[in-house]
Amino acid sequence: MKPRVLIIDFGSQYTQLIARKVRELFVYSEILPFNALPDSFEKYQAIILSGSPYSVYYEKAPQIDIDAMRGKIPILGVCYGAQYMAHHEGGKIEASEVREYGRANLQDIDTSDLLFDTINNGAQVWMSHGDTIIELPDSFKSIASTEDVIHAAFKVPDEDTYAIQFHPEVYHTKDGQKILDNFLTKIANVSKDWTPKALADEIIDNLKKEIKNDKVILGLSGGVDSTVAAVLLHKAIGKNLHCIFVNNGLLRLNEFETVLKQYEGMGLQVHGVNASARFLRALKGYSEPETKRKIIGKEFIAVFDEEAHKIKNVKWLAQGTIYSDVIESASVDGPAATIKSHHNVGGLPEKMHLKIVEPLRLLFKDEVRRLGTTLEIKNELLQKHPFPGPGLGIRILGDITEDKVILLQKADDVFISALKKWNLYDDVWQAGVMLLPVQSVGVMGDERTYEQVVALRAVSSTDAMTADWVNLPYKFLQEVSNKIINNVKGVNRVVYDISSKPPATIEWE
Repeated sequence: MKPRVLIIDFGSQYTQLIARKVRELFVYSEILPFNALPDSFEKYQAIILSGSPYSVYYEKAPQIDIDAMRGKIPILGVCYGAQYMAHHEGGKIEASEVREYGRANLQDIDTSDLLFDTINNGAQVWMSHGDTIIELPDSFKSIASTEDVIHAAFKVPDEDTYAIQFHPEVYHTKDGQKILDNFLTKIANVSKDWTPKALADEIIDNLKKEIKNDKVILGLSGGVDSTVAAVLLHKAIGKNLHCIFVNNGLLRLNEFETVLKQYEGMGLQVHGVNASARFLRALKGYSEPETKRKIIGKEFIAVFDEEAHKIKNVKWLAQGTIYSDVIESASVDGPAATIKSHHNVGGLPEKMHLKIVEPLRLLFKDEVRRLGTTLEIKNELLQKHPFPGPGLGIRILGDITEDKVILLQKADDVFISALKKWNLYDDVWQAGVMLLPVQSVGVMGDERTYEQVVALRAVSSTDAMTADWVNLPYKFLQEVSNKIINNVKGVNRVVYDISSKPPATIEWE
């Protein structure tokens, strides 16, 4: 990917959303933390400074060398980014008695300025800041305000340097995308050439140059990311790609056979390995979530390593790592081998001494899906819900047994099948059933029962960084609950999880 826009992250919860909004304008953007910036910014056409949870007066407030970029590259400061620029030049920032959180309306807009081209007075924006700019530096010019904030936007005359104290990247700023578009195309003159087709061609070309005639192995999961990565690699290196699909015994009902069948006719070399019994033996007696993750990861490494050694002269390990994985792993743009512990491939690079290739590591999930559509991958594969690497191992709370796996597979199958039957599957980002370490009293027929409780989980999201629970119809939930209790022996109670991320995570472990 050719760099276009650099987003400097000061720790805002919205930084990733800025990157997504820029990419939706067909402009490639990348995020770097404020304390890991390059020595030169020449390769970028524009820079956006993110917000931050900190005040500019906080002793450990994020700081950058703003002079290294000002006047050389178009800059847009957002919230903290705006306050930082004003403070750096001697402006007055303070936690005023009137703070703005939530919706506000722009007024006194300088409509002659390109940043607000076609933006009208009264435009709704979203504020989220305690500190505010009370006085601008003498050389700065205010170009918009709100009822409570006099300097809602400003620019530096004779420079392509702008700043706004609202968030253009959030849904509630109605013209936010247009403001970003104005900055990128009318001020920074950035090219809109980051289309799925151009992206696919570029990735394939780069893979050909990087891998050449070497052999590559890839652990397929049946999910969107590994499938798209596999097709890209196949188009680049053909038969030199070897795919391995491991059944860890914690997949969905009949998933192993279904996935292998789905890959038929795609030209991929896929080797299926059923190691269910091995994984269940290794997990016997363990309940602590992180311990289970590590056991599953360790066994996967062992099985994958054994199968990989059957292929001679392999030089590369391919992984379906995407941008949300990279962001959630310690560093925003850290080393490729930094992978969350629950990923199946954790530890493989050190164990196998292979070079790593990650074709998707700078793409969000929805971008991966669009890329897959361009590559003409079947819709049934592209629209599959994300599924965690450890599978049902982190949806069975407590110790794992074969009986619990079978019970959960059946309950999960009822839920997922019902979502498809009711045409709700595509409206949900991710769904599944959790088996709780709880038994409850029930009555079936004339008998008292003391059986398991399962929780249904369905969330909406765009990239898994945040997620909200889905308001599924009562009649749908009633049907699913009745069907699970009547058909899955051992369950007598079904509950629905209405927690969002944050504060809860999507998975329960």
